[in-house]
Amino acid sequence: MPPSRHSRDAGGCPFATAPDDLSEPVVWRPELTAVTVILDAAPEGFATAAPVDPRALGALLADLAGIDGRHVVVADVAGEHRLWLRDSTPGRPLAAVIPLDKDFVTRLASLLRFHRRLLGRAAGPLPRGWPLTAYRLARLDLMLRALDLRDGGATYREIAIALGRDEAARLSASDWKMSSARSFVVRLVRDGIAMMNGDYRKLLHIR
Repeated sequence: MPPSRHSRDAGGCPFATAPDDLSEPVVWRPELTAVTVILDAAPEGFATAAPVDPRALGALLADLAGIDGRHVVVADVAGEHRLWLRDSTPGRPLAAVIPLDKDFVTRLASLLRFHRRLLGRAAGPLPRGWPLTAYRLARLDLMLRALDLRDGGATYREIAIALGRDEAARLSASDWKMSSARSFVVRLVRDGIAMMNGDYRKLLHIR
């Protein structure tokens, strides 16, 4: 089955499925995702460079084609491989492209993982910081819940109680204003709004 074509949305990332269906992996813009391995046609004189057939690598979690090439996510027990084939011509010798940016080390580590996979060896773990840690995922969950409640008209105190800060219900008005529970909820809502307005891209950066 040929890869489907999708355009980039306003947020700058093509989706394998409709944005309200997150059952499939999202293919993020390679410049924002340091773990993406960038492959292009090898320069003249490198005819012995290996071609890459994504379908021969294993299960494909995503396979998208667009005007900028082909974006593929390959399953791996140690962590998925994200590929951007700028030239997806079958059998074409390929070369890796590693931009000299602040994510150079992560890009190189991701390329070495993929190269080991090509050689039939264990790829090894993903670079440190990818994917999100359990702590960051838990905080994101709280952040989104707080933002949903706030958008629904809930007060900060009501949000705190809904998120399990039971002491918020017992505090006087003056004590509530100075409480750690209120500060916690205010930060969650503030960060949730920032995330909604574009800071979600920071989740793609390796820490």
